[in-house]
Amino acid sequence: MNPTESAAPTGAGTPARPAGPAEPPPTAGPARPVAPGPSPRSGPDAPGRPRRAVLALAVLALAHFTISVDFNIVYIALPQIGADLGFGPASLQWVVTAFSLGYGGFLLLGGRAADRLGARRMLVAGAALMGAASVAGALAQDPGVLIAARALQGLGAAALFPATLSLLNNTFRKGPERTRALAVWGTAGAFGALAGGAVGGILTSVFGWPSVFWALVPATLAVVVAAPGVLPADVRRPARAGFDLPGAVAVTAGSLLVVLGISLGQSVGWASWQSAGAIVLGLLTLGALLLLERRAADPLLPVSLLTNRPLLVTMALVFVLMGTVNTLHYVYTTHVQDTLGLGPLAAGLGFLPQGLAAMLGSALLLPTLLDRWGVRRALVAGMAGSGATAALFAVAVAADSYWAMLPAVVLLGVTAGTTYPVLFAAAASGVAADEQGVGSAMVSTAQQIGAAVGLASLVAVADAASGPASSGLGAASLAGGLATAAAALLALALRSRPAG
Repeated sequence: MNPTESAAPTGAGTPARPAGPAEPPPTAGPARPVAPGPSPRSGPDAPGRPRRAVLALAVLALAHFTISVDFNIVYIALPQIGADLGFGPASLQWVVTAFSLGYGGFLLLGGRAADRLGARRMLVAGAALMGAASVAGALAQDPGVLIAARALQGLGAAALFPATLSLLNNTFRKGPERTRALAVWGTAGAFGALAGGAVGGILTSVFGWPSVFWALVPATLAVVVAAPGVLPADVRRPARAGFDLPGAVAVTAGSLLVVLGISLGQSVGWASWQSAGAIVLGLLTLGALLLLERRAADPLLPVSLLTNRPLLVTMALVFVLMGTVNTLHYVYTTHVQDTLGLGPLAAGLGFLPQGLAAMLGSALLLPTLLDRWGVRRALVAGMAGSGATAALFAVAVAADSYWAMLPAVVLLGVTAGTTYPVLFAAAASGVAADEQGVGSAMVSTAQQIGAAVGLASLVAVADAASGPASSGLGAASLAGGLATAAAALLALALRSRPAG
């Protein structure tokens, strides 16, 4: 299962200020068309701010929770879905792959749309699309409809996720206020990601597989209904040049091809022409994108972001961390079911302590770390701690007992669950308010690719290890731990200014 996607920037860098009314032009002339952005009347100094801020944070946290749950809630339902709808062994994995394509393929476009069209507007549209797609999935009677519904869920999430981060960054003041918001947001996402498997198992066992789709409808509906009343309105900003259509086509096609190639690599082999060809073609397309964006009057992917050190360092860190975390989830699921003989439901429930630990870590530990240590030291400690946790997994799988693995499961929730939001805090350093959407989308894209590549690489380590299955899983855990601990040194490239 994949941890959640995402976090509110804080830490070093220029704080994002609420946008004010556009100043009148110095000379008379025709009014320029303008584009949407955050409204000052809903910003930090708005009347009734405390209550409104609480409600706004609740909506953003619910949106993050919904996206995180949607990643994992279908996994345990897959066998029942395959039996009821007539999926073949080779086609069932497309229930998962379709979501990954919709989400990973359109994240960058969704992020720029949040910047250009308005974050609140995109949040409402993304939640509405996710809800409608969930209804279609619950009512599906054949494989094609269900796969299309999952792709639309991913597309809705690609619009929703960057919008939540843009709104969080531009609504809450840098410092303790944003740190507290970040903690709540991280708690909601951690719980959704880590509890999704257990929730899916319970719902499937009691109500059948359609319930994993119906369960998302109330949450998305609540976001759609509540957002306009409590989130900052999209104020109008001076419009830029026309929409960068070539950039939009290139970034979407390139992202889709890379995500497709990674998904195929896990099912038909990384050396296959389908997987390798899609990845190479996708990378070439993204390379062409950089050339297009240098010449665009208003690029979809601002080239300046590719020289933003905090953003680039964060992308590298999240790439490594999520590859290891995704592998440890695989190690846990494989070990407790194949070696210890636990059923899917028991395995899912056994993972709940990690969700609780991640929630407590985000809510209680994260604010203290950011206020006292700052982003850089918090990331060094978090990455090193996650690496040590992976080594503890290697020890636990050799003990052949769930209770021996439980401390590692809990510690993973504390270390990775706390580190993940801090990564997004570092990513926002120096990113302008009107580029927060695409900046967060860049980090989340690195997260999705890192999770898939890391899992494939470390499973290959497990397969290559000699001896019983537990030794292979232990070798994969240890390799991931070493990579994550080594990556902690990358965090030293960040500025040392404290988060507050």
